[in-house]
Amino acid sequence: MKAQIHRRPVGAIEVDGISKSYGDTRVLSSVDLSIEAGSFVSLLGPSGCGKTTLLRLIAGFIAPSEGRILIDGQDMSEIPTKRRPIGMVFQNLALFPHLTVDENIAYGLKLRSRPQDEIVRRVENFVELVGLSGLGKRRIAQLSGGQKQRVALARSLVLEPAILLLDEPLSALDLQLRKQLQIALKEIQRKLGTTFVFVTHDQEEATLMSDTIVVMSQGKVQQVGPPEAIYSSPANLFVAKFVGELNELPAKISALAPSLVLDTPVGVIALPPAAAQGFAPEAGGSVTLCLRPESLSVSHGPFPQDHVHIDARLVDVISLGPVSRLILDAAGHRMTSIVMSERRPRGLATGSMCTLHFDPARAQVFAPLSGQLSGAFGDIA
Repeated sequence: MKAQIHRRPVGAIEVDGISKSYGDTRVLSSVDLSIEAGSFVSLLGPSGCGKTTLLRLIAGFIAPSEGRILIDGQDMSEIPTKRRPIGMVFQNLALFPHLTVDENIAYGLKLRSRPQDEIVRRVENFVELVGLSGLGKRRIAQLSGGQKQRVALARSLVLEPAILLLDEPLSALDLQLRKQLQIALKEIQRKLGTTFVFVTHDQEEATLMSDTIVVMSQGKVQQVGPPEAIYSSPANLFVAKFVGELNELPAKISALAPSLVLDTPVGVIALPPAAAQGFAPEAGGSVTLCLRPESLSVSHGPFPQDHVHIDARLVDVISLGPVSRLILDAAGHRMTSIVMSERRPRGLATGSMCTLHFDPARAQVFAPLSGQLSGAFGDIA
């Protein structure tokens, strides 16, 4: 039977000035966030940043200290969890081991006293939707970890919630299975049009699955945007460091115009003024020069004259199939360049000197991290 999928035009979430404290401990601080109906949004950040607390506030498991949650324009302050249009999938799946796959999925429908023919039809549809066709009569103990995840997903979705909240449901799975389910989750979300709010500390997972990423740290939202914008135009140094690999060089600003001139351990570097991201640069100020590994090229011959160049020593080459990771030392600073393997410089031996070069338009300069944000990296799980 072909699964009947109906897109839902509901499921918009508005987080309005939400704060949450436990005694003197502030977990969330004045969070504002708009989530579009039908979107896949990931709350991304290190452990302890407040992302699971925010999910629990949306679900209604806990009440905010300040602010409110609105779903489709309705204030949820007085609405209990069971009356909110949400489903939830946890890392601890809480499946019933004495029931079959079909019975687990049907459980919520039976509690709501749905007609038996409707239960059978909807269970069949969602068993097919999550890729469990033919397994409906199996007990939970007979399933793999990935199959159990799919049962938990179907059990929540069969009730047709406008919003599905997912709290790191894939973190206990091995890497290969996790990648398979990431793709499956995104496909299911697109078919249903349900709003998915997904908690993770894995930036690759968030990038693969999300329409929008919400980067959080220390109880605050650092940046909201599509994955490509979060990666290419991070709002601050925390986001740049947390989302993707990064080369960093300490620097001081020696001039602001017509170019942003930096004194660095590898020499004087001139960049476009627009390289300064999210702050107003000041002459004499300390900053961090950042370059993504794919922005750095390695050469032992000619390079484009408009590129910034840095003398470096090749330390190691790590082949990763179609790409190669080149590890270099530049004035005592470790640098990484990622290049397509066929474009890797030939005849360049480890230990030999070479030239690192980059387009100045691809460099970014950030103000130093505050002590609070800097400390957040110690909590990454």
